[in-house]
Amino acid sequence: MAISPLYALRETGINLWRNILLSTATILTIGVSLLMFGAFFLFDYAVANATQRWEGGIEFVVWMNPEATPEQNANILDAITTSPEIRDYEYVDQNAAYEEFKEIFSDTPELIEVVTPEAMPPSYRVVPVDPDADVVEELAGQFDGRPGVKTVVSANDTIRGIQDLADRAGLFLFIGSFVLLGAATLLILTNIVSAIRNRGQEIEIMKVVGATNWFIRIPFMLEGVAQAVTGALLSWAGLWAFDRYVIEEFSDPDGLELLAGFQVSDNEFFTTSILVLAIAIVVSIVGSLVAVTRYLDA
Repeated sequence: MAISPLYALRETGINLWRNILLSTATILTIGVSLLMFGAFFLFDYAVANATQRWEGGIEFVVWMNPEATPEQNANILDAITTSPEIRDYEYVDQNAAYEEFKEIFSDTPELIEVVTPEAMPPSYRVVPVDPDADVVEELAGQFDGRPGVKTVVSANDTIRGIQDLADRAGLFLFIGSFVLLGAATLLILTNIVSAIRNRGQEIEIMKVVGATNWFIRIPFMLEGVAQAVTGALLSWAGLWAFDRYVIEEFSDPDGLELLAGFQVSDNEFFTTSILVLAIAIVVSIVGSLVAVTRYLDA
């Protein structure tokens, strides 16, 4: 017996309406759990973007003034290359800094329009021999205040602290989201079982007239999918707010030297949103399939 899409949708709507309170609780639980799961990924993306320049053992950055003279740049370079306490360094000129700036602020084109490569400060990203915090602080202090130097930023306190906070916050969000996803799966199962029992007599009549198991199952499974997709849409709204009002607050253009990259690109946000939707659908299929397989054929 073929199933009509209109029939399946109508029956799904009836099941949802008959269990409106349980359906609402299920949708909210799914939404919150997916919000936590998505927030974990967005926060991880933001931290990775913000700390990208600190990878490879870089412990401090010497930012030069954009108008620094060749002699001043040469003096800083000589101090870096001749110091026995410095293992390696990377020089980022104004053009490279501008390209990095455009990548960081790709979602803010109006800011990019008013900035030119000539306004960007070049920098030396330094890898010390000894990464000990006290040694790095003393070494970085040797460059602070020298002619042509705008500022010296160390990774010891702020960056490492952010990475540690991100690890702890990420673990909390990850575990919390899995616990709530488990609860959401059970709620979907409970909701569908309740709908099956409420319509037990109708189901028996359909079996008598020759309805197949899948003809009966599909509306109930669509009920679980509808709850999960609605919950995913709610989580998308929450993720947008989290990105707009939490993550972007850390990314201040005035703090470019330190945490300007603490943000999420459009592509990363889109990837996270699709992942959240996929998880919602998987959870709904698991919960609804267990329900209809175990209780509908009994």
